Amino acid sequence: MRVTEKGQITIPKELRDALGIGAGTQVEFERADDTIVIRKAPGAPTRGSRIAAQLRGLGDVEMTTDEIMALTRGD
Repeated sequence: MRVTEKGQITIPKELRDALGIGAGTQVEFERADDTIVIRKAPGAPTRGSRIAAQLRGLGDVEMTTDEIMALTRGD
């Protein structure tokens, strides 16, 4: 693997998938002698929570959760 002129690298897909690292995931770097450790930043919002935050307040249906669940279940 090579580092680009901008200092960028690509994290292999199998590692990203295994650790849940996607576009927008915050990471941090740690140096230990001649080793660099990359880890997901603690407390960083997950992809799901970022999506939920973007959608929050956009609904225009004035139904309770129970009413919506009854409709989806066919009750």
